[in-house]
Amino acid sequence: MRKGTTILSWPIPAEWIPPWSFGWPWRQRKVIVTARTLLHPLGEWQEAMQTAEKLGAVHRLVDVDELREAGIEDNPVNRCYLCKKTMFSKIKASILSEAPPSERAMFLDGTNADDLKEYRPGLKALAELGIVSPLAVAGLTKPEVRRMAEEYGLASAQKPSAACLITRLPYGQKVDYGTLRRIDEGEKYIRSLGLRNVRLRCHGNIARLEVDGEALSKLTSPENRESVIKYLKGLGFGYITLDLEGFRSGSMDVCLKDKVK
Repeated sequence: MRKGTTILSWPIPAEWIPPWSFGWPWRQRKVIVTARTLLHPLGEWQEAMQTAEKLGAVHRLVDVDELREAGIEDNPVNRCYLCKKTMFSKIKASILSEAPPSERAMFLDGTNADDLKEYRPGLKALAELGIVSPLAVAGLTKPEVRRMAEEYGLASAQKPSAACLITRLPYGQKVDYGTLRRIDEGEKYIRSLGLRNVRLRCHGNIARLEVDGEALSKLTSPENRESVIKYLKGLGFGYITLDLEGFRSGSMDVCLKDKVK
């Protein structure tokens, strides 16, 4: 009898992996684990707790200080590897320390097939730790994941992606929690104006905003433009710019020349 341990990966996968993945008996004890970290937007772990309750699963919070524990304060190009290796190692150690010797734990995460086509050094860490990515194994892409989530009637089907906040900074730029909080607050404010996908890329005291192409005109409307400028300058940004290419995942990876595998 297997004990399934799902590493919660937002926005969608962890909510709908458990009911069907690998066909094991999910009537047995389920454990959903969330890493509580300052590198992701605040509020994610509260949603994870609600999801665990909905699934009737045990929920575990594991606190991780990646900047200190993974040594990624200088934002190296292999930071995703260092971060995931640290975070998942800590999660596994926490769960296995409380698991009965007779139970076998299988750890899952929400990596999908599209992630395999992008610069994802963290995938190496998952492989080294034996983390299984059922969505990727099944060849499911991000649009397919959302479509299937809608078919399951999951509220998170349309939830925008919430990538690690360090992805808003250029590689090599010093990272501190104060800067990450400013980025998070800035993005939350812009989303409150009715915009869906928002990224505030931080280049020193320059805020480079990415929003969906169709939302560019909404952001630059007179009322929104003035309010965004005022709010972001209140957070300490000296210059506010709008990226005409719009929102795109991993835009900080474009300038990488030597990718660390």
